[in-house]
Formats: sequence, C-alpha cells, structure tokens
Amino acid sequence: MTPKTLKVAVATPLSEALCARIESMVPEIELLRDQSLLPPMRHPADFAGDPGFKRTPEQEARFDALLNEADVLYGIPDVDPKRLARVVEANPKLRWVHVMAAGGGGQVKAAGLSSDALERVMFTTSAGVHGGPLAEYAVFGVLAGAKQLPRIMAQQRDHHWADRWMMGQISEQQVLILGLGGIGREVARRLSLLDMHVLGVSRQQRMVPHVDEIIPPSQLRDGVRRADAIVIALPGTDATEGLIDAELLAEMKPGVTIVNVGRGTVIDEPALIEALQRQHIGLAVLDVTASEPLDNASPLWDMPNVLLTPHTAALSDAEDRLIAEFFADNARRYLNGEALRNRVDTVEFY
Repeated sequence: MTPKTLKVAVATPLSEALCARIESMVPEIELLRDQSLLPPMRHPADFAGDPGFKRTPEQEARFDALLNEADVLYGIPDVDPKRLARVVEANPKLRWVHVMAAGGGGQVKAAGLSSDALERVMFTTSAGVHGGPLAEYAVFGVLAGAKQLPRIMAQQRDHHWADRWMMGQISEQQVLILGLGGIGREVARRLSLLDMHVLGVSRQQRMVPHVDEIIPPSQLRDGVRRADAIVIALPGTDATEGLIDAELLAEMKPGVTIVNVGRGTVIDEPALIEALQRQHIGLAVLDVTASEPLDNASPLWDMPNVLLTPHTAALSDAEDRLIAEFFADNARRYLNGEALRNRVDTVEFY
C-alpha cells in the first residue's frame, strides 16, 4: 500500500535550495536531512563530496538513524555500495532508492543484495538527465575525427604550416550509435540535424526518431563496416562487457572515429590500444575507460590519436537541479501508484 506521506532521507549532498524545490513540487514528501552529516560538494554533481570530510562516531550514529527512518533514499550513502547493503538490511521499511548516476545499475549490483532485498526495494537512476551534455560531447568527438583535430593541434604546436588536405564532411558520412536509450536518441537527433546518416543498433526492430536505419545485433559487423564514426552509449553490464573486441575492431572501416560516452568496459581496451597503434582506428574520443581513474602507465595517455576526458562530459551546472526535479516527478508517480521511470533491471543491472 502506497503511503500518503513519503519519508525521504537525503543520503547524498543536496543544497537546501534543491531540498526546498523537491518539497514544493511534492508536498507529500517529508524530506529527512541534516546538512552537517553530508560532505561539502566541490563542484556540481559531486555526490561523493569532499574526500576530507569525516563524521564523528556520534554523527555516524545520527546518519544511520536518519537512513533507517526512511521509506526512500535520495542517493546511495557516501556513494558506497557496501553501505547501501547495510542500510537495506537494517531498514525493513525501505522501498525505493534513487541513484544519482545514469549508469547506477552497476552500483546496485556491487552492493550484492539478496534476491529478497531486490524484490522489496526498487532502484531508479538519473538516466536521461545527462542526455544533452553527453550528446553534445559525442557531436564534438565525431567532428574532431572528421576534421582531424589531433593533426591540427600537432601542426600548430610544431609551428608547421602543412600542405592543405581534404577534411571529412560529416554530412557525407555515416554514424553508428550503439545504445538507443535517452543518450543515444539525443545523439541521433543532433547528428541528424547535421545531415549525418544515422545507423542504430537495437534488438527491437522499431524505428527510432532521427535514426535512418535500425540494425539488429546479429548484423553488428555489417554495421561497423559501413560506419565512419561509432558512438557508444551503452551501459556497463555482463552482456556489453568487451562487446567491442579485437575481431569487431578489425571489421571497422580504416580511419574510423570511436566516441565512448557509455561505459569503458564495453571496449576491450588492450585490443583498442593495438588498433590505435597501427592506426586502423583514426581517433578514439574517450570520456570513460575500463578502469577509472586511468592507470598512469596506460598507453592511451600519450597516443596522438586519442582524446581523453576524466568521465566529465555529463557534468553541467544544471545537473543537480535536473536530478532533483526528475526525482520529484518519480516521487509523485510513486505516491499515485504509477510506474517509476528509469527503474533498474535487477537481472541485467542497467
């Protein structure tokens, strides 16, 4: 039975202004929080907060009491799957946890919850909130490949006025998008506006707005052979781990651009490095890597045909507000007995 008042514990840093925003949007929410128990944020979407923050034993006890009183958690406490597992076990009233990350299913999986706990507690993610910034980054990556940005930067650095060369025109190229969720669809929309021919991989043979052709997974090799650029917007699951392997990389068009805004585990990283070293892959634009932070010894750091960013492409000044508003809308749905958006599949964990 859905309660008339929903006790929500703020388990991750959230400004008082956004707390008030949630309360104004859904007056039935009783938002439990104590800002002294939450680490200061160093920048927008810093849900782990200042690593130097430490609670006293008395503060830890108060934080546990707050979490154990709630029907719902806003965020994973301390972004720590082990702590999430302890709260789920200690609080039999808990029915729903909203995870800040778009790919938060991996954090839920890492908690190692029992089947009974997964049956009792629903998990949702903030997928979709990051669609605009990630799609913009993907467009940047595709353009960087077509215009040979590393070559431009190297020639400028070396004060070398080279002979002119033919730059790629994305309006004459094809892009393959792996993952047609909220992020992939927004990538498709933006690239289609630049007259790029958009291919999308989907198990469901239904047309998607702004995607010119849908390719089933069984024909993925044919798809990568055609693509001038490949954008990866897939979650990290057992099914996607190592999907882009040595064999698939070998099938790709020489000089292809790969942009990854999904999860680094989707690509077999040693195989990618080898393909980059022999310049079969023209450019890899990576906001994510298989292990983060990237090991200082990784060859990816120093490769001229790689652009690296530290998992930062999704961040924007609006992110905290958009997540809070998304949560408030889902809370309204919960109170009305409606299905929640972005519910985590606790089999595949995405």
